[in-house]
Amino acid sequence: MSKIRILPEILSNQIAAGEVVQRPASVVKELVENSMDAGADRITVEIEKGGRSLIRISDNGHGLSRDEAMLAIERYATSKIFAKEDLFSISTFGFRGEALPSIASVSKFNLVSRTRENDAGTRVSIHGGKLIKVDDTGAPPGTMVEVRQLFFNTPARRKFLKAEATEAGHISDAVSGLAMGNPKIGFRLVMNKRLVKHFPPGQDLFTRAQMVLGRDAADHLYPLESPVESRGAGQGSGIRISGVCANPSVTRSTANRIYLFVNNRLVHDRGLVSALFQGYRGRIMKGRYPMGVICVDLPYDQVDVNVHPTKREIKFLSPQPVYQALGRAVGQALNSAQNDVLAYSMGPAAFAEIGREVEAPAPQPDAEPKTFYQVRPAGSRTPSGVAQKEIRWDAPRKEAAPAGASADAAPDSDAGTGINTVSDPQPDPAPVIEDFPATESGPPTLSRASGVSLRVVGQVMDTYIVVEKDNHLILVDQHAAH
Repeated sequence: MSKIRILPEILSNQIAAGEVVQRPASVVKELVENSMDAGADRITVEIEKGGRSLIRISDNGHGLSRDEAMLAIERYATSKIFAKEDLFSISTFGFRGEALPSIASVSKFNLVSRTRENDAGTRVSIHGGKLIKVDDTGAPPGTMVEVRQLFFNTPARRKFLKAEATEAGHISDAVSGLAMGNPKIGFRLVMNKRLVKHFPPGQDLFTRAQMVLGRDAADHLYPLESPVESRGAGQGSGIRISGVCANPSVTRSTANRIYLFVNNRLVHDRGLVSALFQGYRGRIMKGRYPMGVICVDLPYDQVDVNVHPTKREIKFLSPQPVYQALGRAVGQALNSAQNDVLAYSMGPAAFAEIGREVEAPAPQPDAEPKTFYQVRPAGSRTPSGVAQKEIRWDAPRKEAAPAGASADAAPDSDAGTGINTVSDPQPDPAPVIEDFPATESGPPTLSRASGVSLRVVGQVMDTYIVVEKDNHLILVDQHAAH
């Protein structure tokens, strides 16, 4: 039987690197968070070949003296916490003291730093966890960390990295997320010596959200603000919700445009996402995800960030008050936005049409009156006794199919209008097309067997059918209904 031994420091650091450094984006996140903890207000991220060849983070923070730079590369060396009580009230992004030694153990690592009080900076070079040299160098105030050939001494990890474009995309998302939660800090992202992202310092959250979420959402964002919730001195007190949420018409097929921050820390929390959906309840279709930035501020002792090495997972001491406050805040923001009915109801496509000069068609007094159509199976009852398969209006008049005609002979599409006719799964009997001429009062009135009268008024944004019922207005989402 083998004997129990203490692992060498280099090997233990490489094991820790497997938890902290999962891919190049993890390196960027850890180093940028260190820069923000150092008080930097301008941070530059440079990468080459998706972070495989080079990752360089530069900032104008407090910097490190020579002794601090030497101590920073030691495992469990940190300036963030000092006692066990500090672990339950963490106010900084980093606190474990594992990031720098873990990164240095799987790369060719260089750290250059200078404080404003010192005339010369310090350079520390480490290759694969081995200290190469420490010397003085000229440098501006702040810190520059350079990571070259990531995972060069762990080929299995390097082999399983994705394509350069994929890794670069993860880095871009990481920088965007960090920039979103810290709008006062300026960020620059340089990929392969080309500037791809620039977030100026001193912005507010709303302006930063417009830059990060993209053009299609920039004009459809609503501020999200709730007062501090006070519930005495117990759990659930001091919760404040802020951020922005997008119009329900601006959605995504994935949740990658939902940014969640707890005390300015970018996190993943399924409970917060569920609470966000509660605020959008009844406004978005199933399978779609809203866009927004949610910032939750609460006392540091009410949340535990020491759950996972990446510090992306958190635990609330009392989660339900947080989730309820978020759901209410989102619902109130959307309700307030609905006061401006025109701006709220117009989707991105409609805004794109504003300002375009469209020539109105010339009036044609002798044109044939418009006819409204419906398609129903042959042999069924009249429209007054059945639910209709499809209602269409403003369509060109067509002749009814002759008796005995085959399904192929019946009109089955409106090529000129872009409307697809509902096709019957059974080839026989052929569908019968009945026309209902328009009257002066407009579209036809549909009567169900119960005697309730439904009157089709029109269509909005090619999405909603407007129906009148007993002096009430009903909006039917035709996609959801389908």
